[in-house]
Amino acid sequence: MKRLQEILNIELPIIQGGMANIANGEFAAACSNAGALGIIAAGGIKEAEDLRREIRICRSLTDKPFGVNLMLMNPCVPEMAKIIVEEKVPVVTTGAGSPATYIKMWKDAGIKVFPVVASTLLAKRLAPLGVDGIIAEGTESGGHVGEMTTMSLIPQVIDVVDIPVIAAGGIADSRQLAAALSLGSCGVQVGTVLLASKECPIHENYKMALIKAKDSDTTVTGRSVGAPVRVLKNKMARNYLILEKQGVSIEELEMLTLGSLKKAVIDGDVENGSLMAGQSAGLIKEIRSVKEILTSLYVDGLKDLEKTINIWKTSIFIDA
Repeated sequence: MKRLQEILNIELPIIQGGMANIANGEFAAACSNAGALGIIAAGGIKEAEDLRREIRICRSLTDKPFGVNLMLMNPCVPEMAKIIVEEKVPVVTTGAGSPATYIKMWKDAGIKVFPVVASTLLAKRLAPLGVDGIIAEGTESGGHVGEMTTMSLIPQVIDVVDIPVIAAGGIADSRQLAAALSLGSCGVQVGTVLLASKECPIHENYKMALIKAKDSDTTVTGRSVGAPVRVLKNKMARNYLILEKQGVSIEELEMLTLGSLKKAVIDGDVENGSLMAGQSAGLIKEIRSVKEILTSLYVDGLKDLEKTINIWKTSIFIDA
């Protein structure tokens, strides 16, 4: 199995998650410069040409590989897909659907394609279409989530495809990276842990809410309307869940969350904003640089993996 570093020509087997309205060109460049694959998130971009601007900002700040994440529900996707080709972006990750319509165009341009999936069903459908790998994301992740946990999902996806699989969902420290590699993934995608970085462009209040979060401080809203999103518990999330139980319309729920991500990211409103975060938030204890976070994940992850292997080698089970 090829290492993710070899596939993407990067130093660390880590992809930065495509966090809408957060992962701009500057932040993606910081992650690429730190050794990972930085990703520009197109999910919150409303005008296709704005994506071109972020791509050019990123390229002006790094000479390392980077990518773009396309949320396929965005109405600008057809134009954005062409801009990615025109700007010669090395890598595309996709979410919220199947990128089948665009794969040939991207592959013809020499672009590597990595769809994010939450089940084996979509992984099996996409693997034969020529994608370069699958990002299998468990429900522990922040933002839009599926149902399967990372521990259950990763080995099952690996079993049904013959292309590289990257693990995602709830990975924030070296032990989890070691576990993901042990499951057979060639690398990991991380998001929540990078929110608490010096370079991340979210409001300081958002970062402090992450640092204060405990293990049980996330919840999932929107399950009843088929749009589950994991966020930190706050006034907005509690009100949303109450309205869901009352069976209010999707329109009423959308009114509650209108502009809520901006309230969190830009305004720092930790009560009425949507503080998207994964279950790994409880592991985040301080604000560090992107370089410190990513290096710690990988270097300590290898040590943890070696330690686990040595424990098993000397255990009574092996001796028996």
